Amino acid sequence: MSDLIRHAKKIVVTGGAGFLGRHVVDELIKCGARKDALVIPRSATHDLRQAQVCRDLIKGADLVLHLAAKVGGIGYNQKFPGELFYDNATMGIHVIEASRLEGVKKIVVAGTICAYPRHTPIPFREDDLWNGYPEETNAPYGIAKKALLVMLQSYRQQYGLNGVFALPVNLYGPWDNFHLENSHVIPALIRKFVEAQEAGKPEVVLWGDGTPTREFLFVGDAARGLVMAAEKLETSDPVNLGSAEEISIHDLAETIKIETGFHGKIAWDTSRPNGQERRKLDVSRAERLFGFKSQVGFQEGLRRTIQWWKENRTG
Repeated sequence: MSDLIRHAKKIVVTGGAGFLGRHVVDELIKCGARKDALVIPRSATHDLRQAQVCRDLIKGADLVLHLAAKVGGIGYNQKFPGELFYDNATMGIHVIEASRLEGVKKIVVAGTICAYPRHTPIPFREDDLWNGYPEETNAPYGIAKKALLVMLQSYRQQYGLNGVFALPVNLYGPWDNFHLENSHVIPALIRKFVEAQEAGKPEVVLWGDGTPTREFLFVGDAARGLVMAAEKLETSDPVNLGSAEEISIHDLAETIKIETGFHGKIAWDTSRPNGQERRKLDVSRAERLFGFKSQVGFQEGLRRTIQWWKENRTG
């Protein structure tokens, strides 16, 4: 158990009311953080693209976990690339600078595996992060996040800021975003199949041809990994957080189809982009540096996610 977390008078969790953030807050409390020490800014009252807002927010903080991000699936990334770059880069830059100016003891920044080059050898190793340009459909988002890694490394070198950078693989689980316009693949598929089943539709149309592969990490595991990084990681070298399990989008869709009870067929729209061909992480660095390994199996995590959405959806 970390003395930093237990003794912190103020812990700022940007994005703490969001999908990943809710689970991180729960994990911090499990690890001894005082509830009255936790500060969870909301976008309605704290525009993190404003430097002074970040400075005021972080004043007096011992620990900052920067999880706030603007994210979406392939379609959303294609529609709003400039917005995704600007918002993610600007928020991170101001949060890290404010952390330096206010003398925080540690800052943890959540990156993204979208930062990896399109043709990264499998499994993705952290040392390959700079060996090419990211997959084009989400490159602006990925590069904005990767810039924050450079900032943390240079701030450690020049100012001694204790900043760490974790790269969670694709996350899923309770409290995910199930909006069809900007959700990621698992919540989008769950919603499509459940609604198609309820409407008696004969088929569900999905983007691409189903051949790309992805790795998924249950959100509770990701939260545990980030808090473990806050407790134990003392380097600004990037660290992957993943499950080390690879599944094709085709097999993922078939699995969710079965789990949701949809009995129609799947039609693949090959005029739509596939995205990056494969994603699978080398997760050995996280285990070596701070003992992180995923615990929730994919089938179990998927069932929990489907159950949560069926019980909590609106509209």
